[in-house]
Amino acid sequence: MSHIVIDARIINSTTGRYVERLLTYLQDADSSNEYTVLVPTKDLEYWKPTNPRFAVKAADFANYSFAEQIGFKRLLDELDADLVHFCMPQQPVLYGGNHVTTVHDLTLLQTYNSDKNWLVFHAKQMVGAFVFKRIARTSTHIITPTNYVKNEFARFAGIPKDKITVTYEGADITDVAPKSVSLPFKRFLLYVGQQSDYKNIRRLGDAHQKLLRANPDLGLVLVGKKTPSHAKNETYFTKRNYANIHFTGFVADDELAWLYRNCEAYVFPSLMEGFGLPGLEAMAYGAPVVSSNATCLPEVYEKAAHYFDPKDIDDMAEKIGQVISNKALRKELIASGKSQVQWYSWKRMAEQTLAVYQHALERTS
Repeated sequence: MSHIVIDARIINSTTGRYVERLLTYLQDADSSNEYTVLVPTKDLEYWKPTNPRFAVKAADFANYSFAEQIGFKRLLDELDADLVHFCMPQQPVLYGGNHVTTVHDLTLLQTYNSDKNWLVFHAKQMVGAFVFKRIARTSTHIITPTNYVKNEFARFAGIPKDKITVTYEGADITDVAPKSVSLPFKRFLLYVGQQSDYKNIRRLGDAHQKLLRANPDLGLVLVGKKTPSHAKNETYFTKRNYANIHFTGFVADDELAWLYRNCEAYVFPSLMEGFGLPGLEAMAYGAPVVSSNATCLPEVYEKAAHYFDPKDIDDMAEKIGQVISNKALRKELIASGKSQVQWYSWKRMAEQTLAVYQHALERTS
């Protein structure tokens, strides 16, 4: 029996779904090892284990901070684990114990978010580049969510691809009964998630306005907890007098289910992704998906999405228009989406991750 520590400090963030599902399914997949799950104090009640071999412990160390480098390392040394799984690249770079790291994407290194302080953000990028290259060498193994990220990270860090394992994520739908959402229009396009610059929301708004010429009753619903990025996009649309664009803020699961089930199409305009989970979730709910053709998205969605060039507003508007006007295409995408979702499984992801743990433990035993 080994003691495995999982750094789950991001469990209540946009990437936290990966961590929460991993922990949940690991409880069933692993019948021998013991686990300590590290989360911020505020999230001690966020995920509750049902397996007595899993214990949750507080770890209040901010990402990319001195406290992370010193205090978090001290905590990990005290825990004396046989293996640590860092669920994000940020970690104490001098930690010398056996560990594996999940690299979800290289977005931090390849993008700039205009709602951030320019100097602080670029300083963080420089630190991030150092950390990413460091953990590529110190980690016993690396996990990525797609082959796209695997290839990108191997090239960036200069490590062999056989040091990286791809564990595709999954897509769940909630069991709650859908609850209708009051909107100022009946027909609408849907986007769910954060709105940092690389998510390309402004071009989506530009494309939507073009679609209004032939579809004056068509709305655009943007779902997600409001942040400075949302505020900047809202200001952008307001200054241009854009019509029929609605920011919902955070919505509960039952309302989100209704939005997925009733949208004309789910649109994913992102310039860069590591996996693209929202599009798969939309497919699971029966929404036709119109997607950017950038980075990993064609790898994950394959033929189950209708693709556009995310930097070409006319192409985006044209491809969305084809889906909302062509009933046969819409029906085909819905059927293909439901089939595509079946290829992905959180349970299998947890089992593959456990196999990485076992490999890492064997290498250091």
